[in-house]
Amino acid sequence: MTFLSKMTGLFSPKSKKNISLETKSDVKFRIVVVDFQDNIESSSGENTVRILQTMPDFEVRFFDEPFNKAFLNLESKTLFDMIDKGQTLIERTGADVLIWGCRDNDKIRLNFQTDKQYENKSQNFVSLLDSLYLPANLFNNPEDFPSAVKTLIHGAIISALHPTETSIRIHRKYLLKKDIANLSNDNSAKQLAINYMPFIMNFLGIIYLSCNFDSEDISDFKITQNLFTTAVKHQDLIDSPLHLGCIYYHLGQLNDSAASYQNKHQNRFFSDAVNAYHQAQRYLGKYTYPYDYALICYRLAHLFFNYWKKKEDIQALRDAVSQLREVEKIFSVAQFSEFWADIQKELGYYLSVLGNIVKSADIYQLAINCYQNQQKVITEKRDPIHWADSQERIGQLHYKIGIDRSNRDHLEDALECFHDALYIYENVSQTEKIKQLLIAISKTDNELRIL
Repeated sequence: MTFLSKMTGLFSPKSKKNISLETKSDVKFRIVVVDFQDNIESSSGENTVRILQTMPDFEVRFFDEPFNKAFLNLESKTLFDMIDKGQTLIERTGADVLIWGCRDNDKIRLNFQTDKQYENKSQNFVSLLDSLYLPANLFNNPEDFPSAVKTLIHGAIISALHPTETSIRIHRKYLLKKDIANLSNDNSAKQLAINYMPFIMNFLGIIYLSCNFDSEDISDFKITQNLFTTAVKHQDLIDSPLHLGCIYYHLGQLNDSAASYQNKHQNRFFSDAVNAYHQAQRYLGKYTYPYDYALICYRLAHLFFNYWKKKEDIQALRDAVSQLREVEKIFSVAQFSEFWADIQKELGYYLSVLGNIVKSADIYQLAINCYQNQQKVITEKRDPIHWADSQERIGQLHYKIGIDRSNRDHLEDALECFHDALYIYENVSQTEKIKQLLIAISKTDNELRIL
């Protein structure tokens, strides 16, 4: 069986429609290919550049300065070296996507890295650990490279992108739709052996998920699910458990997205997402692949919190807090300062909601601690608006503790926080915020007079 015959049976007829949408044709994404780690004399890296240069969406550069690439073994003890080196190269070259290549016997393994990949909170589904294995001999002759495999690589790169500009996100989705349509009509890769099936199916699933994660059409969910489950069914062809972990991770992301965007069966999607995420963590463990493990915790936290909002299940809210606590242990302030600050903000919010439900001053104090942690990174001088937002939230929590415990010290702390935030908002003329704070100050003054 070839991967193509399996693929064409999984895509829906509508995915084969011609794409005629007008979009931004002048957009070029900067792709940097790092010279491959190879144990034989070959030009696989240079040939990959030649293949990518035939794609009009890319501006391609080859980076061939020598350095030790031992970390490309994807072992947990050297993973941070790979992340750190890749981040350095991205900053140096301005790459939108960095491509690592490594020979594994008669195969070439491709991995895709983007700027601050482990701090990206947008709907991006490509992990640095996601590995696309292809026959090494395909890279010997760029002119004869199968068009279906070329489209697959194109889709993998586009999926890895996480543009912030709305028009570029729309253009990205358009390109993914084109790739899906082209792949479902192209039989040029029919000679690929079945042992490449799980890796190709994983990336086909990523491409489809990246394009349709917000779709309300259940058929889009089923197609993507079939791609990932087909990859799992061929797990006997996967040598390393980390690759299986990535597939389960994406199954979790798929069901997670469906729980947000599908109108029916949300409880089932929630349950399936939790199960898939936990299954992924069996292979991407806390002590083996901590960053992917922590990102799964981060997604679980959001999943549990959204479930609490719909069902008012307090245990789901407690689980959301617990998952974020796991995340903050791994993404430290020293190495991931901005992401750590965001985690502290979210944790502060979750704890403040939980404290309000159970009427616990102790939990309010934990929330205050989190917001104050956020302010260690988001300082008044560096980012006054976000600092003022945290200061206002801290004031609200002090106010609640002060009311609950008839505690003058907390009310005075609340008053000070409100005045700090008011000063910032007055400087930028945020009228609504100024009104809110003046009301909060008045209420706090009245409570202090009563005490």
